[in-house]
Amino acid sequence: MKKPFFYLLGSAMLMGLSAMAGVSDQFIQSLKNSQGVVYQANGAVAPASVKLFRTWNNEVCNIRIVNTGSTSIRLKEVVLGSVAKVLPGSTPFYAEGFQMLSQTAGTLEKPENLGNYTDAGHYRIPQPDGYLAVYNLLRLYPSADAELLLGYTSSKRWVGKFYISKDTIKLAEDLENMELAPGKEFQLEELMVAKGKDGNQLLDKFAGRIQKNHPRLEFKAPPDGWCSWYCFGPKVTAKNVYDNLDYIKANAPVLKYIQLDDGYQPHMGDWLAVGNSFGGNVQQVLHTIKEKGFEPAIWVAPFICDSNSAVFKEHPEWLVKDSTGQPLRSDKVTFGGWRWKPWYVLDGTNPAVQKHLTEVFTVMRQQWGVTYFKLDANFWGAIHGGVYFDKNATRVEAYRRGMEAIIKGTGNAFLLGCNHPIWPSLGLVHGSRSSMDIKRKWEVFERSGRENLYRSWQNGRLWWNDPDCLVLTGDMPDNEYQFHAALLYATGGMLLSGDDLTVISPERLNMLRKAAPPTGKAAAFENTKFEVGRVKAGNEQRVILLNWDASPKKLSVKLDKPTEVFDYWTGKSLGKFTGTYSTELTGHDGKVLTFK
Repeated sequence: MKKPFFYLLGSAMLMGLSAMAGVSDQFIQSLKNSQGVVYQANGAVAPASVKLFRTWNNEVCNIRIVNTGSTSIRLKEVVLGSVAKVLPGSTPFYAEGFQMLSQTAGTLEKPENLGNYTDAGHYRIPQPDGYLAVYNLLRLYPSADAELLLGYTSSKRWVGKFYISKDTIKLAEDLENMELAPGKEFQLEELMVAKGKDGNQLLDKFAGRIQKNHPRLEFKAPPDGWCSWYCFGPKVTAKNVYDNLDYIKANAPVLKYIQLDDGYQPHMGDWLAVGNSFGGNVQQVLHTIKEKGFEPAIWVAPFICDSNSAVFKEHPEWLVKDSTGQPLRSDKVTFGGWRWKPWYVLDGTNPAVQKHLTEVFTVMRQQWGVTYFKLDANFWGAIHGGVYFDKNATRVEAYRRGMEAIIKGTGNAFLLGCNHPIWPSLGLVHGSRSSMDIKRKWEVFERSGRENLYRSWQNGRLWWNDPDCLVLTGDMPDNEYQFHAALLYATGGMLLSGDDLTVISPERLNMLRKAAPPTGKAAAFENTKFEVGRVKAGNEQRVILLNWDASPKKLSVKLDKPTEVFDYWTGKSLGKFTGTYSTELTGHDGKVLTFK
């Protein structure tokens, strides 16, 4: 039986590698035998009185740092262990980023950025010279039938990462120059190191261990609905929302959540005020959504504000500071923001900020009636290079405390994390964006599609994945829209329309209706070409076919028994087949088929 794509990444490259018997065992043993190193804030190795304890329980490692000396010491980071010259530079890998928009694949000697917005480049998170820093999860493929999974199964205080080069892998945790007093200890994030031939089993173990440390925030099914951003952007008006609400009620009532995505606020940070351009009372719009039988959803960027906002002017003491004690301009240490920049950051360790966040979301939940919150720009809640109100808190703790305050206000509403620090969000969101923003361009359909498929294993395990909106209007060719729709269907995650539906064609409207509700299950692809995937939908089997090439391509599916094949979007029978079903797809085309 062929393994799904997210179980055996890089299989096409792996087939050319010779078998390397025992290399996984050699790697793990080398890691366990290696010496960890603790570094002080000034970069020097910590004195012998600072002890690193690694306690292995099969595949899981508990890690502590203890100060047995008589003086306090500030610690920069710890390298938990390293492995050099065990894996060749041609070893394929996949790795997560610190923030949502960063993913890396390729080989150790030739890494490839899957996204456009990297941790080191775009977000300016420091990394050591000569190494690429990746985060949270590193999957290595030393041979065609083996996988090594290295991952941090908790994210409570510290940032877990890996430094990789063509011949060396280091495991590290950022200690952020925190002070360790005499006789005290730092409990670090838990680590899992596992090997196996079945990547599915490895990921099951990994996800299970994560849930022991961060129980999943449950929501019974991935939401479906409509989003204003990709048709109206920040210039959305109340009339735009009303027009689409009426159309959805009459033509696509399956779209349950109606999301006002930005544009209603006068400034970043002033979420309970209304901008002049919106042309209506935001509360009335949300109440009307509810009155017409739908669920009100809204976009909020809770951790940021701009310099013209009331929050910035009236409460500078709420903001993360720079080294001089002034509010930290985000562009001094990282990406400054995308509108009304540079942004400033609310300090999640400040009790006054926590109270403020709870109050804002309580008003939105109880008075405005919002039942779905898209929380964007969450990365800034864990900004590096700043000084927090609580000097003993890390940036992970700052973010998590802020999120916990938000949860107090949102009650049972759905929470979507977007542009967020991924692992620090564990247990704090119901849904997680799994790709960059969609655009009506083939290059974005393709690139965001790969980002989503590489993260499909998370869907239903850690949260519901949000592959971003399904867009079906515009002047792109039919085959590329069909590819986009088929790929999003394959993710099994959330499904939101991003179109002004008042101008959608009947054929595309039918496709939208058939795409919702989502299956809740990610399709299992045969390999990392991501061409043929299968998923169960109720009692039916669906097959997703994707042609990533510009030229036509024939794709085949093996059949266990005689099967009638239907086009899922139209319901049309394509005939009865025995042994194999084959079809030629035009370039950049996709299909969803039902096998009966």
